[in-house]
Amino acid sequence: MAKRTGEKYNAIIEAAVKVIAENGYHNSQVSKIAREAGVADGTIYLYFQNKEDVLVSLFRVKMGDFTAGARQELKHLENPHEKLAKLISLHFTMLEANRNLALVMQIQLRQSDAVIRKGIAAPLKDYLKIIEEIISQGMHTGSFREDVNLKLARHMVFGTMDEVTTSWVMSQRQYKLTDQIEPVYNLLARALSQDGQCRAFPKQFLNKAG
Repeated sequence: MAKRTGEKYNAIIEAAVKVIAENGYHNSQVSKIAREAGVADGTIYLYFQNKEDVLVSLFRVKMGDFTAGARQELKHLENPHEKLAKLISLHFTMLEANRNLALVMQIQLRQSDAVIRKGIAAPLKDYLKIIEEIISQGMHTGSFREDVNLKLARHMVFGTMDEVTTSWVMSQRQYKLTDQIEPVYNLLARALSQDGQCRAFPKQFLNKAG
């Protein structure tokens, strides 16, 4: 199998995002993905074992890129409230900027089988670890309440962002996902804070997609 890097590999990943978003996973034949990528059908199998592998790899690449980028952005911040605000901003901005990717992440991956769900577990765990680190820092520095169940809290933070994004993707009403950044931060930060209060949302993190 060819090394999973390079122009053709990236072209196939981007094509898969578009084709699966437009047709659904089950109606996205390998030939459609190959045609969109501008490669021969057989080229797909130089990089991927099958269509399941394409979907899992798509998630690993996109989530891996996001996680790595988020860590770079967050390492420059000290306060856990700011880190939480920034992560929410990054999450919503990234998905608003690529609605096809949002459709695949929020809808198609949820309808997949156990093999695919197992395949995406590791990159998802890496993202949850970032959330857990933010909450843990807040607990240790006194910014967040100490009686928080860490694993439950990280799932609630991720679950809130996830559900808000799914509602946006599925809505018949046109609105910006990035308009939800500040309200979601206020809700989560107040829930985690010692006294039900939270730092005002840092307006510089409202880096909305165009």
